Amino acid sequence: MNRMKRTRLAIAGTLGAVTLAGIAVPALAQRDPAYDAARQAGQVAEKMDGYLMIVGSSSPSLEALVKDINIKRRAVYAEKAQAANATLQEYAFTAGCLNIARTKPGEKYEAPNGSINTRTSAPPERDPRCP
Repeated sequence: MNRMKRTRLAIAGTLGAVTLAGIAVPALAQRDPAYDAARQAGQVAEKMDGYLMIVGSSSPSLEALVKDINIKRRAVYAEKAQAANATLQEYAFTAGCLNIARTKPGEKYEAPNGSINTRTSAPPERDPRCP
């Protein structure tokens, strides 16, 4: 097994444990009614790099929300990447894979080709490198 695959699997395991413990920033952010409303309205999308992006028109409050969540995610990713002996980018990518997998029908996400898709009842399109 190559180093990248081992790292992704280790990160995925760490992310799963973190999520189960209720510590993951995306899970915490979902408790914010504004974040939940933006997801349901299709105003934000989960990106493959582990961060959120605004889809369509924006507002100062939406920009502030996305910026705040992304800053918090980066801080968690940096801490967890160091603990998992991975790079920030490796950890964030694996988190992005898992965040996209957890989207619900109607929510938006970034597909492997870079397009923004709306989740249907089918599984989302994910990068083949995802764990």
